[in-house]
Amino acid sequence: MVSVVVGLGNPGGEYRRTRHNSGFRVVTTLADELGVRMRSSSGDYLIGTGSVSGRDVSFVLPLTYMNLSGFAVAHILEQRAESPASILVVCDDVNMPLGWLRVRGRGGDGGNRGLESIIRMLGTEEFARLRLGIGGPAEGVDLTDFVLQEFAADEAPIAAAMEAEARDVARTVIVDGLDAAMNMYNKRLGSEGPTAA
Repeated sequence: MVSVVVGLGNPGGEYRRTRHNSGFRVVTTLADELGVRMRSSSGDYLIGTGSVSGRDVSFVLPLTYMNLSGFAVAHILEQRAESPASILVVCDDVNMPLGWLRVRGRGGDGGNRGLESIIRMLGTEEFARLRLGIGGPAEGVDLTDFVLQEFAADEAPIAAAMEAEARDVARTVIVDGLDAAMNMYNKRLGSEGPTAA
């Protein structure tokens, strides 16, 4: 079962509202909702532990930049003598339309430098990840510039709803398991995009 939830993003106020920090925002807000206080660690990350339906869960925000996220994750697993199967990584995905969610138990990095770093440091793709669709750049727009932009005014409500649902998905993974979350949420993505339950 998942006992560590990791939100990917870049540290610093200038990145707080960017597309690339969607994972950070989900985990930060979820921890806040649960009354979990985040504190700094010697492993270059913030961490806080709380209870979700009787299960002890740690919430983690790496304080390195996105492409070095794997160092924090590897440090946590080493400190706790836990396997990669105990983590859920929450991150953005430029390969999915804005508002889409996808939870999986394994897979590649999909071009996300944070996932790439974690896979490299752990030596495996066998860990759960919750991807948040942030859309892709228009033709001629640099990918790095795109992910470091804030959502446009007409996109912001969609992004906020997606992040709220992502918190529900994370709770389901923690309490009911990965399979239950995949069955409950992944099937809701039809040809026209996310649909209501």
